[in-house]
Amino acid sequence: MASKRSYTAIIEKTNDGWYVGQVQEHPEALTQGKTMEELESNLSDALKEVLEMKKEEVNKQTRGKKVFRRKILV
Repeated sequence: MASKRSYTAIIEKTNDGWYVGQVQEHPEALTQGKTMEELESNLSDALKEVLEMKKEEVNKQTRGKKVFRRKILV
C-alpha cells in the first residue's frame, strides 16, 4: 500500500458561500465545493488527477529509454 503524504490546501470562501481551493504544491489542482468537506474531497480528486497526468507525461517522455526508477523519501 502506498504511503500517504499531506499537502497544503489554500482555501477561500467566496461571497456567494462557495469554497474555492487549490493545492499549494501543485497549483493546477484547483476546484470548489459548497461545503468544506465537499471542497476537501474535490481537492483530493483533483490532486490525484494532476499526479496521474504528470506520471503519464513522464512515462511518455521516457518510453523506449533505458531509465531506472527508485523510490525516494522526502
